[in-house]
Amino acid sequence: MVWWTAAVCAFFIKGLCGFANTLVFTTILSFAADNARISPVELLLGYPSNLILMWKERRFIRWKLCLPLSALVTAGSIPGILFLKNTDAGVIKVIFGVVIFLLGLEMLLRELRQKKVRQSRAVLMIVGVLSGLLCGLYGVGALLGAYLSRVTEDSASFKANICVVFLVENTLRIFLYALWGILTVEILKQAVLLLPFMLAGLGLGMLGGRVLDEARVKKCVTVMLMLSGAALILR
Repeated sequence: MVWWTAAVCAFFIKGLCGFANTLVFTTILSFAADNARISPVELLLGYPSNLILMWKERRFIRWKLCLPLSALVTAGSIPGILFLKNTDAGVIKVIFGVVIFLLGLEMLLRELRQKKVRQSRAVLMIVGVLSGLLCGLYGVGALLGAYLSRVTEDSASFKANICVVFLVENTLRIFLYALWGILTVEILKQAVLLLPFMLAGLGLGMLGGRVLDEARVKKCVTVMLMLSGAALILR
């Protein structure tokens, strides 16, 4: 029952905001299952959700934006495996969590002021590079979300481009999980059983995105960024 609830809730947020499904799914299930079981199931559910959202918003894809980020994610994932084996990832995640939370807070305050703030291109480039590397190294998509929310015009463009990057990262991670034996027959069966609940949550989220106005969806994105940062700090 808790797995079904987690799938519906997580992918409702995915359909509404375009990301943060991992945060919701892991948070709900962290008291009931081990992360080694949660992550591969969520990965298999997240892959088709990214395909669906990307296809739906395909006309808003900016290849010059998402392809370089996708390359950074791919490049960052491989050395990240070796890096994390010899580094205290907990300390680094706390630092990144603080940065993500503050970014989300700044974005929320900017939305509440309803004023356009001129962005530094250099700062955006730095955040973009870090977001790609961190997503590959730690599976953290929040900085990626923070960056893309600044450089995309609306929620449709945001969802299209972030899902392209996630698809690249997911493809690589599925290959590595299969190579390491993390993806088992039992994991595959559980993902298949949860697929209808994922689709139901995703559909409701996409419907909610059409009903809610653009400003509310943007605020939802920034709140999820702040929650992502807080979750990294607490975990």
